Amino acid sequence: MNNDQLNTISSYVSKLIRKKFGRGPKSCRTTANRHFLVTYIQGFLSPMEEVLLSQGQRDQVEKARTVIIDHMIEELTGVVQVSLDMEVDECYHDWNIPNKSGVIIFVFNNTEKQEHQNSIVDVSLLEKEVKRISELVQKAPDQINVFHLSPSLYLVERINILIPIEKALIKKGFTSELILTKDNLEKSYFHRYGRFNEIFKEDIKDIFIDWNIEEDKSFMVFITNP
Repeated sequence: MNNDQLNTISSYVSKLIRKKFGRGPKSCRTTANRHFLVTYIQGFLSPMEEVLLSQGQRDQVEKARTVIIDHMIEELTGVVQVSLDMEVDECYHDWNIPNKSGVIIFVFNNTEKQEHQNSIVDVSLLEKEVKRISELVQKAPDQINVFHLSPSLYLVERINILIPIEKALIKKGFTSELILTKDNLEKSYFHRYGRFNEIFKEDIKDIFIDWNIEEDKSFMVFITNP
């Protein structure tokens, strides 16, 4: 895949957000390899969301945005697959409402072995810190995988992180409530208690987290400020 293809996808994401929300983001930047595609979105908050936030309705904003983005991703998945001639296996997205930023993650169906880029970050330290914070909130993941997609973007996969009470809530039909609670709680812990600035030796601009509840795994994105 080349820069023209990635720029086309970024432009399409921006136009689609403008179509769905009435206002587009200030910027979209897409990074990809043979296994993942991540679009980092900045400067995005719709007029309706601004009104709701001013009334203290952040949970409503997040719920409504999730519904619209989930619908948007169905269309976007087709564009990504046709543009790159690669099959998408999974999609994730998360948003930092106060920062007016977000990410959309596509996981490709690719059996090739993932090749790790050279990284100035000590991956073992990053894995240990992700494990430590995860354990404060729920439990340590059975497996953690770190992928360096660009100088300022790291993707972290956590596998088997749900505790029994969470699984019970999912069986009872409380998946959306669980995800909303986990989102707020986990991100607050990773921001507040994580020593990621020391590990990356750079300021952390954004941390995003989303889950595949059925598969019991999660993807995190760390955006640094190089």
